[in-house]
Amino acid sequence: MSILNTPLILLQDTAAVEGDMGMLWMLISGILVFFMQAGFFLVESGMTDSKNAVNIAMKNFLDIAVGSLAFWFVGYSLMYGADAGGGFLHWGGFIFSQGAADLFFQTVFAATAATIVSGAIAGRTKYTTYAIFSIIMTALIYPIAGGWEWNGGWLNNTDGIMPAEFIDFAGSSIVHSVGGWAALVAAWMVGPRIGKFLNGKPIEMHGHNQMYATLGVFILWLGWFGFNGGSQLAWGGDDAIAASQVVLVTNLAASAGACGALLLTWIKNGKPNLSMTLNGALAGLVSITAGCGNMSEGGSVLAGLLGGILVVYAIGFVEKTLKIDDAVGAISVHGICGAWGTLVIGLWGVDGDTGIGIFNGGGVAQLAAQSIGVLSYAAWAIGTSFIFLFILKKICGLRVTEAEEIAGLDISEHGTIAYAGKRQREME
Repeated sequence: MSILNTPLILLQDTAAVEGDMGMLWMLISGILVFFMQAGFFLVESGMTDSKNAVNIAMKNFLDIAVGSLAFWFVGYSLMYGADAGGGFLHWGGFIFSQGAADLFFQTVFAATAATIVSGAIAGRTKYTTYAIFSIIMTALIYPIAGGWEWNGGWLNNTDGIMPAEFIDFAGSSIVHSVGGWAALVAAWMVGPRIGKFLNGKPIEMHGHNQMYATLGVFILWLGWFGFNGGSQLAWGGDDAIAASQVVLVTNLAASAGACGALLLTWIKNGKPNLSMTLNGALAGLVSITAGCGNMSEGGSVLAGLLGGILVVYAIGFVEKTLKIDDAVGAISVHGICGAWGTLVIGLWGVDGDTGIGIFNGGGVAQLAAQSIGVLSYAAWAIGTSFIFLFILKKICGLRVTEAEEIAGLDISEHGTIAYAGKRQREME
């Protein structure tokens, strides 16, 4: 039997643990995803200049605080309301909760989608503008798109619309690529940091603390076990076995992604590169997020490995070909690898012990469905982000002044600095 078609799980005839245990699993998973905000902060601040660390901290706090309120008040209703438009739009009135555990779990996902944009546009974006766009992401852009799949929307409709049911178990497209494509538009519209390009060629701008970035990736890796494992939405019996398998393949894909980026940069440059290895681990995690419930162990390793290799080339493509300054590689990690993680289900995904991909006997229907989903989420995120950011650009502007950028957003936007001792030594 092919390593890509190995049965995903061996279901055992055990009684499901219902009620309290399932709710506890969702709450613990949601808490892990909540803690991912700390990981995003460390990655984004560590990979950028120290003069913008407070600004990044403020953006991450805003994403979870304001995003929680926006998603609770509007976004949840748009995502999980009644069908109000052929599976493309859900509403039916305000729904403040269908259960506290579910609302909390879904809220931290919405905050994650918003945070992805933060790192890409670090160091030159107005805080007010970012705050408004974060609300838009958590209240409108992400929830509407999420309902297409997770509320039985049009991507689940196989009666003439879809060749097969679209699969995105935990959000490679719904969360990560939506955030990544929004980051692409935002970074393009805001423009590059001062000094990023010289005669059209990108200049490497080193982050101020690679140890922060490394710790941040470890935190994100940990949080991803809740991100993917909690998406089983239940615990006990077969659900516990399935959730455990999801956590296992998540770890395997992350490990393979890190190794892929590490080995590629070692071969290309003669030395293994830390920042690329970190992004490789994140790429592996994003690459398995959609298929973590539909991927064998061998398939998850291959998906993560190729994701780790892909992200290295994608970061170069975004900088050198598109001439877009993405301060932390968010477009490549979340947007491009999010698309890859969604498509790979149509290549060697499984449903139990049955192959559904073109390389393990499943035909082309699943790949076609995955492709439609990838293109739809890209079009939605790019189109809506452009419209809202264009309006914000006209009303309040997207970018700080040159003098403010040079001084650092910590001082110009927040009137404080992250490292007072460091600034004092510089003044002396």
